[in-house]
Amino acid sequence: MAAPCALALVLGLWGIRRGGSIWRDEVVTYDMAHRSLPDLWHTLQHADAVHGLYYLFMHGLFAVFGGGVTTLRLPSALAMTAAAAGVALLGARVAGRRAGVAAGLVFPVLPLVQEYGQEGRSYALVCALVTWSTYLLVRALDASAAVGPVAASWLGLFHVPGAARRWWAGYAVVTLAACLLHEFAVLVLAAHGVTVVLAGVPSAARAAVRRTWLVAGGVVAVGLAPLALFSAGQSAQLSWILWPDPVQLLTFAVLAVVGVLCARVPARTRGPVRLRPLAVPLLIVPQAALMLLSHLKPVYVDRYVLYYVVGFALLAGAALDRALRPLTGDGAGDGTENSGVYGTEDAAGNGVGDAAGGGVEGSAEDSAEVDRAVRVRRRTVWALVAVLAGLLPVSVHLRYPASRKDDATAVVRAVREVAKPGDGLLFMPARRRVWTQSEPEQFRGLTDLALSRSPAASGSLYGTEVSADRIEARMRADERIVVLGDPRGEPEDENSREITKRTVLRDAFERCTSRDVTGARVSVYARPGHCDD
Repeated sequence: MAAPCALALVLGLWGIRRGGSIWRDEVVTYDMAHRSLPDLWHTLQHADAVHGLYYLFMHGLFAVFGGGVTTLRLPSALAMTAAAAGVALLGARVAGRRAGVAAGLVFPVLPLVQEYGQEGRSYALVCALVTWSTYLLVRALDASAAVGPVAASWLGLFHVPGAARRWWAGYAVVTLAACLLHEFAVLVLAAHGVTVVLAGVPSAARAAVRRTWLVAGGVVAVGLAPLALFSAGQSAQLSWILWPDPVQLLTFAVLAVVGVLCARVPARTRGPVRLRPLAVPLLIVPQAALMLLSHLKPVYVDRYVLYYVVGFALLAGAALDRALRPLTGDGAGDGTENSGVYGTEDAAGNGVGDAAGGGVEGSAEDSAEVDRAVRVRRRTVWALVAVLAGLLPVSVHLRYPASRKDDATAVVRAVREVAKPGDGLLFMPARRRVWTQSEPEQFRGLTDLALSRSPAASGSLYGTEVSADRIEARMRADERIVVLGDPRGEPEDENSREITKRTVLRDAFERCTSRDVTGARVSVYARPGHCDD
């Protein structure tokens, strides 16, 4: 499985610095991980507890390796490499070695994987842990299915003999770790539940296996419950989510449609866990569950269930294996695939044995079938070339600052060019103060007119601001103000502080200059007639 790992690592390291840029979500990671442990703990009591474990991990990493951009993103690149290895092993386990390698190669070229494999957030780590928890589930089902009828009654409550017990325990621990890094990892349990129900476990052990999975899921739920209950009190942080981003919905729709089409291709299968009952739920169920939850409270952001791309990679890898399989036989060139442990999975997901004359080996002897297979392979190769050619510009774009919503480094640079010592500084809205938190030393000569307490002192992400009346008084006492805000067209906050900022700027100042940078607007305001002072 070296090829998938090598490809994932190369893509993860390629352009990982993105020109030294850093966008606002990464700035939050950078700032939180650089706070002292008491300050970090104090902040997590009020905000972002859902990411607390990740911030603690990054705090330790920065303490050892320094707090640069590469250190910020390297864990994500390595996590996606580990995820690619897990995808390859999963594919090999349920569909054969070639299908596993193909799935492992598909995974790192997906744009979502490349994007979050170079981001200083927890999503790549969660994706890797979910991938490996899925692998452990497959191994647990395999081991449990091998238990004899006499021992089957001992499967419940982890009373599993030998290796099966270790696989189930490992599954529960790794799944819980993923959930503690991000709570929405728990949605993978719904996908895994479908897989367990559809697994081809012998009837003597079926009820006990399902009971054991329920126990494992219960362990995860109990372990996650304290964090979930506590972080529920901070759910106002998700108020920025309105309705699903159309681009994110389109991305999921494309992957779901292509994945389902790939699932219709007959695939080799082995063991009690077949490809489709594993990969299709993993692709569809977490996304569907998140959409359903969004009807209660808007929470749909595709990166929250980024691991759904693992299901797509498995299906695409198996389809590629089928299309590019050597014409001399099903198992040619693949060692164990001719050993008889594999069958063929039809479009409904049912295992079918490769009986002589009734499988692909028998069909391959017919010249018409050979010609058809050659045409399919040729079309597949051309389709792959076209897809890779189409993905290349996307991959290049993801290595530039413009690929993210904003660029705090560009904002800092723009402020440095237009600001003068003693200028007032205003953030519209207040949460854009985050742009200063990666390089706070660059703003020391400026006066934050609205600030009451700094982010660290207030135990918050963006600091707290004084009342609207005091903001107005401070603004009217200043002669020149640098304003950092969202670009044109973005909705404006309607709270009293933001309304006051806009009103005073309009009534008592004139705009001297304005510059758009990636995802931000830097403007300078001065008293009327004093722009050239």
